[in-house]
Amino acid sequence: MTKHRITVARGDGIGPEIMQATLDILGAAGAPLDYDFIEVGEALYKEGITSGVPDSAWDTLRSNTCFLKGPITTPQGKGFKSVNVTIRKTLNLYANVRPVKSYYPFVADSHPSINLVVVRENEEDLYAGIEHRQTQEVAQVLKLITRPGTERIVRYAFEYARAYGRKKVTCMTKDNIMKLADGTFHQVFDEIAVEYPEIENDHMIIDIGAAKLAAKPEMLDVVVSLNLYGDILSDIAAEVGGSVGLAGSANIGNRVSMFEAVHGSAPDIAGQDLANPSGLLQGAAMMLVHLGEGEIAERIMNAWLKTLEDGVHTGDIFREGSSKERVGCKAFAQAIIDRLGQAPSQLESVAFGGAGIQIDVNRVTPQKKDLVGVDVFLDWDEVGRDPNALGKALSEQAGPDFELRLITNRGVKVYPDGMPETFCTDHWRCRFRIVNDGTGDNDQIVGLLQRLGASGLDAVKTENLYQFDGQPGYSLGQGE
Repeated sequence: MTKHRITVARGDGIGPEIMQATLDILGAAGAPLDYDFIEVGEALYKEGITSGVPDSAWDTLRSNTCFLKGPITTPQGKGFKSVNVTIRKTLNLYANVRPVKSYYPFVADSHPSINLVVVRENEEDLYAGIEHRQTQEVAQVLKLITRPGTERIVRYAFEYARAYGRKKVTCMTKDNIMKLADGTFHQVFDEIAVEYPEIENDHMIIDIGAAKLAAKPEMLDVVVSLNLYGDILSDIAAEVGGSVGLAGSANIGNRVSMFEAVHGSAPDIAGQDLANPSGLLQGAAMMLVHLGEGEIAERIMNAWLKTLEDGVHTGDIFREGSSKERVGCKAFAQAIIDRLGQAPSQLESVAFGGAGIQIDVNRVTPQKKDLVGVDVFLDWDEVGRDPNALGKALSEQAGPDFELRLITNRGVKVYPDGMPETFCTDHWRCRFRIVNDGTGDNDQIVGLLQRLGASGLDAVKTENLYQFDGQPGYSLGQGE
């Protein structure tokens, strides 16, 4: 039998205990795996490695197709990076997959019918972490949404639904407000959904979608969303499912993928044989399916379900009157091993098909791109912060190439014809368009900035305004 070589990090806190339990079960089930162990996390932070990942670990991570990771303790305070975020971005782990399922009545659950999967984009959005303080009062963060990144995660969600017999994929965005960024995500979703006619699809605005997930999760099957929303949605789903300690997580890339438990390192119970290894075991089962070892994953997870049915429970899910035996981490693992080859009689048995999903991204067809203007952001704090005074000064500096179309403050139009009640900070977006709605070049923008600087105005940022095939590639202001 060909063996798969994977990377393993035992983790911090309860990590070593639940990892050993998981490896014991994998071994007893006959999983064809060889292990390369690395150390990441707390010990490395203490040595001054701010990412928590030593240089020596990267070759191992990159050479093996899968990484089974125990929970990590990230020190509080500035300067320390999340191991997960570092590995996700470095190794291009674009899809975070988090299934949530009820195991009622054997595990307490307020939503016994919940059975959904959150597919979260894992690299883009606000998690790019590009921030700037621009004035005394204003800081900004850039939200980056790419069409290739969106296509990849959306297509993954539909392929996942197809591979696992799911019936519906729901997209959640806030494109009623962020019409370009979130609008791109929604548009790509609609385009790709057509290619999967056998799978139902729909879209929800994220706020009502999150409310539906919390109140009526049985409405949902596969949910795909942007990075920030997906992070929040997956935590809501895990909490609603009542099984945070039972949930596993996959971080999928085209070369390397990472598998783990959803929960943290729980240092308060470390070393006491109290931890529940189920979340990490779920992650390991997802890893086996990814490697094409679905039959072994089925064998393990059906034995796990049988253990739950038999009332053999760790303390976190133990309930007087319904559970039959309270056990520690080691005994729980042994109970699963003892039931390998058995299947549950009340809970639905698992059946995994296929192997890891690989997604190819199509190149974007280029569109005609024309420069039609520029948004200049100013740090301006003259007495009274009068938009009309600022508008007059800017109009005088527009020169022969530009005309000032509008000024906004925190996204609200304040010139021309602004309202005196509108609160203004010291941060102003000033929109200049090429005269007569024409097209221009960067030299004209440089000239504009030079004139503004010479007049004493502080330009802290610019955003060029482009049209793509004649359509605006920027949000339109009031009256434009």
